Amino acid sequence: MKKRAVIRLLAFLIALTALAMTVPLIMAVCLEEAAMARAFGLAMAAVLLAVLPVLAATRGQPIRFTASDGFLLVFLAWAGACITGAVPYYVSGFIPRIADAVFESVSGFTTTGSTLITDLEMMPRSLIFWRAETHWLGGMGMVVLTVALLPLLGVGGFQLLKAETTGPDKDRITPKITGTAKLLWLMYIVLTFLEVLLLRLAGMDLFDAVIHAFSTIATGGFSSRNESIAYYKSPLVEWITIIFMIIAGFNFSLLYRLCRRKFREAFVNSEARAYVLIIAAAVLVIAVSLTAAGGSAADNIRRGFFYTASVLTTTGFSCAGHSLWPSLAQGVLFLLMFIGGCSGSTAGGIKVIRHVVLFKQMQNELCKIIYPRGVFSVQLNNKVGRKDVVYGVSGFIFLYLFVAAMAALVVASSGLDFYSSFNASLISIGNIGLGLGGLGSPSVFLEFPAYVKWVLSFVMIAGRLELWTAFVFFSRSYWS
Repeated sequence: MKKRAVIRLLAFLIALTALAMTVPLIMAVCLEEAAMARAFGLAMAAVLLAVLPVLAATRGQPIRFTASDGFLLVFLAWAGACITGAVPYYVSGFIPRIADAVFESVSGFTTTGSTLITDLEMMPRSLIFWRAETHWLGGMGMVVLTVALLPLLGVGGFQLLKAETTGPDKDRITPKITGTAKLLWLMYIVLTFLEVLLLRLAGMDLFDAVIHAFSTIATGGFSSRNESIAYYKSPLVEWITIIFMIIAGFNFSLLYRLCRRKFREAFVNSEARAYVLIIAAAVLVIAVSLTAAGGSAADNIRRGFFYTASVLTTTGFSCAGHSLWPSLAQGVLFLLMFIGGCSGSTAGGIKVIRHVVLFKQMQNELCKIIYPRGVFSVQLNNKVGRKDVVYGVSGFIFLYLFVAAMAALVVASSGLDFYSSFNASLISIGNIGLGLGGLGSPSVFLEFPAYVKWVLSFVMIAGRLELWTAFVFFSRSYWS
């Protein structure tokens, strides 16, 4: 029964990925992009012909998943969606190697933003739209969309949402998990529409506004321009992007409560306060560093906000030559790569809440040295937190750094210097997209050997799924 349910939901998710190609297919036909129309048409036909019989054959009684079932389904769903999404790149011939096509697709769905395309402005518009659409779908998560639709399939969905959503705590907005998923998607759509509108008013054409709104709200970073946001040379466009990057890196559950005027919950929230403090501190240091090197204070403050938001929320947009910045400013960006956005957001990385937990535990350890008989606990949101949260956070950060180090060694085996290799690893596991030094341009991944791209593709998926969902399969306990 469980196998039937897993196969059915997996087929459903892959079918959703194929159906999402409808809009770029229509665009390709209207814009007379024959190669892309053929690629999208073949991809949709092949996938739907394969999964529709499976959906028909696996109709069964409702069943609820255990945690282990949810982990397996979520990982397979993301892998299946990424492979399905790679088909148009490969069939069209614009990315002629399988490893490259899968890498581009994985980077899109995981909202990493690294790319193998060197000249975006020469690409078909329908393909550029598909890249951005994979960001948008992956940002909130194909699985969360499925949870919203699970009543149609007769399957319980909390284990799926638990395995897919980001952060150590899985917060429900409504008593029913499907209601939570629907509200999250509604907020996501409203924010996307609002940013499209503001970017249009700021001077962007509709196509570019949609592309950048998809990428911003999903904290992905794919652009329709080679120079990214810098192409527009517009402070207004940059400020709009900054605001929505910061919003997208915020906890969506808490954002919903703010919309309902529950301001006290945001004020006492430990992660929200830390998030604001990190942004303020990073902007201050970067602005002072840049101003000391020259330039106007207003421009340097804007750039500080832009790159702080871009790296902290793991979006990866660029607006100026950050690779030429003073070492202090680049050092701040490097440290932000280890933080990430808030839990329950579309951002990647370790997440602010985990750093808050470890910081508070560090304070407790210092107090224990002074007061050996004292009893201290980690307090979150003015409440005493569970002790097992500290253990979970410690284990996660160790695994995060271990995987980052191992991935860096794999990249270094291709001949790249270790700093750049570690940078590439952090970009992938944190779903950041924007690197420092030699990786300032995301298209440098094109030079990597195929085996490096496969490893980094896995690391991107693992990072998007908070590592545990991907690495639980390496545990003997899981299979027993």
